[in-house]
Amino acid sequence: MKLINLHKTKTLEIFSTETSTELDLPFVESGISAGFPSPADDFLDVSIDLNKALIQNPSATFYGRVKGDSMIDAGMNDGDLLIIDKSLEPMDGKIAVCFIDGEFTVKRIKIEKDVIWLMAENKKYSPIKVTSDNDFIIWGIVTTVIKKV
Repeated sequence: MKLINLHKTKTLEIFSTETSTELDLPFVESGISAGFPSPADDFLDVSIDLNKALIQNPSATFYGRVKGDSMIDAGMNDGDLLIIDKSLEPMDGKIAVCFIDGEFTVKRIKIEKDVIWLMAENKKYSPIKVTSDNDFIIWGIVTTVIKKV
């Protein structure tokens, strides 16, 4: 899978998706025990294609790489890869990639009657109140976080 870098800021890098390729990988469909080991070799004849499993709307989906620590309490760490779907409707409580005053940021959105708040998931950061003075758009909704361990 080739990632094409579309935009880079200090808080997020945005990449296009390439879903025309297929890569079927062995998949243990019955689950992997986090307790006592279980024999899994008998189940490796099942496969999964992560493009099909993780991307519902290919033409509206992008990747973003997290930069910083404002969303650590939501499980998003520096360097994590986000799958972002631009076709999903923004809703209160969803985690969104937003474009505000020339910068991309990832935050939980809080939608009230007359105001939108961008909520960090780290107590070090204050909420951002979006006003009419801001150049603002909710660019897409985060559907998946991919981590390296």
